[in-house]
Amino acid sequence: MVKVPKGVTLVVGLGVSGRAICRHLQRLGRPFMVADTRAAPPGLDDFHAAHPGVAIHCGALTELDMEAAREIVVSPGVDPASPGLGALAGRLGESGEPLVVGEIALFVRAARAPIAAITGANAKSTVTTLLGEMAAEAGRRVAVGGNLGTPALDLLVERPDAELYVLELSSFQLETTPRLGAETAAFLNLSEDHLDRHGDLAGYRAAKQAIFRGARHGVINAEDPATWPDAPPPALDRFTTASPEGEAWGIAVHDDGSGPRDWLMHGTAPLMPASAVRLPGRHNQANALAALAMGHRLGLGMAAMRRVLERFAGLPHRGELIAEVGGVRWINDSKGTNVGATLAAIAGLGPTLSGRLILLAGGEGKGADFTPLATPLARHGREAILFGRDAERLAAALDGAVASTRVDDLEAAMARAAEIAAPGDCVLLSPACASLDQFPNYQARGEAFRAGVERLAEEECS
Repeated sequence: MVKVPKGVTLVVGLGVSGRAICRHLQRLGRPFMVADTRAAPPGLDDFHAAHPGVAIHCGALTELDMEAAREIVVSPGVDPASPGLGALAGRLGESGEPLVVGEIALFVRAARAPIAAITGANAKSTVTTLLGEMAAEAGRRVAVGGNLGTPALDLLVERPDAELYVLELSSFQLETTPRLGAETAAFLNLSEDHLDRHGDLAGYRAAKQAIFRGARHGVINAEDPATWPDAPPPALDRFTTASPEGEAWGIAVHDDGSGPRDWLMHGTAPLMPASAVRLPGRHNQANALAALAMGHRLGLGMAAMRRVLERFAGLPHRGELIAEVGGVRWINDSKGTNVGATLAAIAGLGPTLSGRLILLAGGEGKGADFTPLATPLARHGREAILFGRDAERLAAALDGAVASTRVDDLEAAMARAAEIAAPGDCVLLSPACASLDQFPNYQARGEAFRAGVERLAEEECS
């Protein structure tokens, strides 16, 4: 048994976040050691060079005696219920907080500017980026990161002058954050994901709910009661794609003199035509409303926020229009790694098409229920082209709702889509699954899709 010395902080996990935690502790001058369950974690030599003399335990956490540790800081990829850690649940450390915490708990202690935090099963990267762009457009010194881009602890060094932190936070980060204390916190939506970590949807929701701990303002989805806080913050805003009630943020028909059309609204106040939001689909108009509600709380000017919505074309691999080839739109939504994300993409794009939707889906389903995809595909779909490990499960869930074809891989799926697509159609890569059965990550899957579409476009021009 290896003992963690008294007063030493134990960092568990030597990934991107774990390395950021170590850098932060080194800056604070706090003694620490590291544990990683892998026999030879990647980057070990680089770590030794950056932190000479810091002890590293590689192997099972049950081989460590953690009783004397000052604090145990776990990376997001480490389950706090893992053998060796689970028995410490509920214990308090020297700080008076739980003994086992995560990187965001350290960030909260060190941050000297307000925090705007965004979580949800889907769209959190889009809303985080939108809000960050809005704050910058309004003249704020803003730092954006967390689960998206730069680790939160590194923002403290990279942007020491920040007036505002905008953080995307995952359930893994939130479950180890005792009190976030955000100025504004948004819970966008909830659907099945990470059930292998949280056990069931209730466990996943409970982890997400931590975003409201100590929050002064919350933003929730009026159409998704699972996002509503168990302990509401002092102020609460709701967004909806329907006509707003009271002071909610929503969408309603308004005539500004050029004829009636859908507008984004704050209560009865018209903000901008829905068609002026550059991001395609109703689901992205909902994302725009969530960002507007948060920005309004933060005092960002409406004109600045509108300018961002009019120009922001979206993130790579998230509803990204790659090209229109022969009257067919090809959209990369490779970041749609769960059923909820794919549902949002189908529901948002389907009604906007003059033709039909061709869905490319499949991969590792993480135990999710695919049956919710059947109804919107019956309404909008031409065909579902399925590949990867869980193609058969997807096909069974969609049986009778939409025609489906099973193929070996993404390349074959794209070839099939090119054969059957008609002008006015949209080919949507939104897999509803993780990519790790056939790709290193969702980015590699999206890049393979992009390369294939670009070849199609070249062939059309030649």
